[in-house]
Formats: sequence, C-alpha cells, structure tokens
Amino acid sequence: MLFKQQAWLTQKLLVLGSLAVGSLLYLVARVGSLDRLQPICPIEGRFGARNQADFPLRALQFKRGLLHEFRKGNASKEQVRLHDLVQQLPKAIIIGVRKGGTRALLEMLNLHPAVVKASQEIHFFDNDENYAKGIEWYRKKMPFSYPQQITIEKSPAYFITEEVPERIYKMNSSIKLLIIVREPTTRAISDYTQVLEGKERKNKTYYKFEKLAIDPNTCEVNTKYKAVRTSIYTKHLERWLKYFPIEQFHIVDGDRLITEPLPELQLVEKFLNLPPRISQYNLYFNATRGFYCLRFNIIFNKCLAGSKGRIHPEVDPSVITKLRKFFHPFNQKFYQITGRTLNWP
Repeated sequence: MLFKQQAWLTQKLLVLGSLAVGSLLYLVARVGSLDRLQPICPIEGRFGARNQADFPLRALQFKRGLLHEFRKGNASKEQVRLHDLVQQLPKAIIIGVRKGGTRALLEMLNLHPAVVKASQEIHFFDNDENYAKGIEWYRKKMPFSYPQQITIEKSPAYFITEEVPERIYKMNSSIKLLIIVREPTTRAISDYTQVLEGKERKNKTYYKFEKLAIDPNTCEVNTKYKAVRTSIYTKHLERWLKYFPIEQFHIVDGDRLITEPLPELQLVEKFLNLPPRISQYNLYFNATRGFYCLRFNIIFNKCLAGSKGRIHPEVDPSVITKLRKFFHPFNQKFYQITGRTLNWP
C-alpha cells in the first residue's frame, strides 16, 4: 500500500514538474519576444510619428508570428483590419551591390523591431514586365506591417540597371538608399564563383576567371565582363546622383559586416533615424559556418543559408594585382563622392 502511494506521489510530481518546465519555457519565450518588442523611441524625421503612444511595439508581442501567418496568406481581411496591418511601399531600399552582402544586411536589419523585410527580391524597378504591372502590384508584394514600422526590400540588380534610378525617384524622391560594397576584386571573384557553381550544378563547363577578367587580345582588364563592370562602383553611383543627393545614400562596408557586423548596423540605424536596438546580444559568431548568426531572442536563432560564404577558386596572383591596380582610381573617386574611405588595397 505504501509503495503504491509513493508511486502515485512520484507520478504526480513528474506531471507537475513537466507543467512547471513547460510554463517556464513559455515565459522565457514570451520575455524574449517582449525584450525584442519593448517600447522604443519614436522614429524621427520622415519615417514616423514623434508620439511614443503611436509606436506600441510592446503591446504587439505576437508580431513576428502573426506577420508570418499573414505572409503565408493565412489571414482574413477582418484580421488585417483588426490588427491595423498594412502593406507599405518601402521607405528604404538596398539597391546593391550583387555579392556585396545584400542578403546578410537585410536579415541583420530585420533584427530591429521597427523594420519589416520583403523576404524575396521583387525586381520591380529593373524588370520591364514587372514595372508595367504598376505601383499597386509592387505594394502587394510587400509584407504586412504596422503603420509605424518601415519596410525594406533588396534587389541588387537595381544598382547597375540604367532605368532604375528614375523609376524609384518617381515613386519616392526622398527614399533612403543603402549600398553595400566589398573590395572590388574580391566581389568580382565572388560573382564568378556563384555563376561557376550554377554551371557545375548543371554539369556545364565554364571558363576560368582569369580568361574572363583579362582580355586575351590586349592582356588588359576586360571591362565587358559583367563581374568586372559591376565592381566599378563609381560609374553606377554617378548615374544615381542625377536623381538623388548623396545624403540619401548610405555606404555599408560589406567586408566589415562579415567580421564586425555591429558597428556597421549601428551606422545604418542612425542613417534610417531608428533608435539603437540591435546589440551584440543579437549577433553571435558561428565557428562552424565562419559567419555571424542572428539571435532574435533566447529561443529563436537564425543563420544565413549554406550557399553564403562559398569558397573562392584560386586565382592567378598577377591577375588579382592587375585588377586591383585597375580598380584603384575608381575606388578613390568613390571615396571622394561618398565621403567614406574603405580599407581596400
């Protein structure tokens, strides 16, 4: 009899213990969400109201999960109306540069509770067929957000496409534009590596980087090669400056974002007039991946896709030297125009 009572007591304690642990985990997750969504200072300038009551992020503690359901299309019009959700045109766009770190930048900015990202590249302004569908089509491609949040999208092809600056200007002449760049030769090799991987996946052969980057007839840098042309940043930026003042651009150091992401993200927060919310807590180095991963709260972490950080093929050192010498004057002009000097050879 005593043994049965002890067994019954033990079973009850186990049940109670399980409930306690479950409740504790729930509270931890809830606190983690609240930590991300606690009240923040109002967004200054053109991005939002100055009344903190208009920015009730603490009350929207289920924001991430709710917005995720809406993105999947699991929301009724009544739910959208009830939660005061909207699909806003972006107030900032990451316009480039391809293989500069645009995806990493977008994901890291999404750590900020006032930022909502468009998960996919929309290619509205650089694709004539999409552009012909009109601005409402573009708006409907944006994620649901609260009116006080800002939406950011990224399409790296925008930076190098001739028609894009004018098209974005017609949508919003005061929009903020983010450009993330890497050392031009490294970026060109990274560009080549992505294309090479795609060819190999289809069992297709591809030229070596050296053969594409250097004109075999002149032995000079081949400016017709797209990967080289994209890395001449100043040429593309000059076209944008016909429509937007330099104050509407912010240059992000893509090389530094890999090794020291927090200072770069803090500069972007300041540029976007966002109160500082991203901290070292949100970023942790994953030694296996060799990159920083994201921590939204104590429960939810995220690393970039495995395709990021591909190993580059070996390139003839003389070709690298030739390319760096070629890019040098363009880099100097880029520093002069943007007011930001980067540690490029």
